[in-house]
Amino acid sequence: MTILHRHVRIEAASHCQLKCPSCPTATGAIDAAIPRGFLRAADFAKLLDDHPWLSSVELSNYGEPFLNPQLGEILEIAHRHDVAITIGNGANLNHARDDVIEALVKYQVRTLTCSIDGASDETYRVYRVGGDFDTVIANIRAINAHKQTRNSELPALCWQFVVFGHNEHEIPKARALAAELSMAFRPKLNWDANFSPVRDAEFVRRETGIVGSTREEYQRTTGVAYAAGICHQLWNDPQINSDGKVLGCCRNFWGDFGGNVFTDGLVRGLNHEKMTYARSMLQGHTPERADIPCTTCDIYHWRRDNAQWLEKTP
Repeated sequence: MTILHRHVRIEAASHCQLKCPSCPTATGAIDAAIPRGFLRAADFAKLLDDHPWLSSVELSNYGEPFLNPQLGEILEIAHRHDVAITIGNGANLNHARDDVIEALVKYQVRTLTCSIDGASDETYRVYRVGGDFDTVIANIRAINAHKQTRNSELPALCWQFVVFGHNEHEIPKARALAAELSMAFRPKLNWDANFSPVRDAEFVRRETGIVGSTREEYQRTTGVAYAAGICHQLWNDPQINSDGKVLGCCRNFWGDFGGNVFTDGLVRGLNHEKMTYARSMLQGHTPERADIPCTTCDIYHWRRDNAQWLEKTP
């Protein structure tokens, strides 16, 4: 079945200036499948011109979108086309030009999620290596100042806090600071169990409201793989790299799905044979195939091993 997608995810920048220990961008693990680069404003404008049914685009994934030198222009292009922009997968916000900070508000970016794993510079730097907590908070205050000047509620700001053993004690302090900054607070479980494991599981469960203190405990308790909803992106809002390569979902950095939306267009690029086959695999209709990136993913392995297939098209 051919899908006419109205929502997509396009990586604004597959570069990052930080060196977070478990991040596949920092370690270079993404390089085999995700070429380093920036989304070009000209490519973005043509994509919106050629596909007027597009209604929203998510701009963040494995890189830092604020490193894209054309980000302000990209936001303006989206605004001109009445396309909603979100930066919801996360930005570290350590470097942001003043004009781009203003553009977030001026061009009505819907959401901005900031990855801030601590409530002090000492704690924050343990994982966000090369980052500066005070700079991030100052940039958030600058966004809020522009929101106040323009009497705007957008972008809605979210503080994403990945929980580790070294920062769990600062969860209450971070939540309070998020409230002061008019940010939603969203704790997230660490995907790398070997880096700074949680020390007080009961405290973490209580303070985060998450049923597990680790992803493994979450799966044991709920019977569902943590972040299993990502699989729906192949139908609802597929991930595209900055060069147009189709990656399927925001988790994938192992291979591509064959299409390129800048050369093939959205319809052909997002309904390539490999993409169609992957959707069928996730519904349990067809056997796994080695050239489909899903076969490398632990969420797919959970689906396969527990027969937890997507029962219908999301």
